Amino acid sequence: MKPDWDKLMDAFADSPTALVADVDCTAEGKDLCSAHGVKGYPTIKWGDPSALEDYNGGRDYASLETFAKENLKPMCSPANIDLCDDAKKAEIEKFLGMAGEELDKLIAEGNKKIEDNETNFKNEVSKLQAQYQKLMDDKDLEEIKIKASGLGLMKACAAHAAKSKGSDEL
Repeated sequence: MKPDWDKLMDAFADSPTALVADVDCTAEGKDLCSAHGVKGYPTIKWGDPSALEDYNGGRDYASLETFAKENLKPMCSPANIDLCDDAKKAEIEKFLGMAGEELDKLIAEGNKKIEDNETNFKNEVSKLQAQYQKLMDDKDLEEIKIKASGLGLMKACAAHAAKSKGSDEL
């Protein structure tokens, strides 16, 4: 993916409205990555720099370029309110009109909901993994019991009988 990403950065290097860049999250960019919720590598984020979203599309150059051409442009935001519809303008104005601590509280609540959702997801996946392991163990144990009950010997007898029957017909 790195060569395709480098090619995309070159293609957008002179863009007055779009930035395509990379950040080393293991070195100087660690704080930036942490602030934007980067947990794995490579992670692609896009959108308003103050509210980046996850990119989930293809990782080849053609997919990245198509997405960039369609989406990396000025967007409705507090800095570009003229690009917003009336409903989004009203929402932005409502948030801009809030006291700092009130807005900070709403952001913290939203972040907490995302954290709780992630924790719940991980807990439920863990339960599924435990259930899967139990089902696999039960299946394996049952298979051992079935084989121990003489299944192998039954198959050997059936094969021997078929072979013997074939010899009798000659």
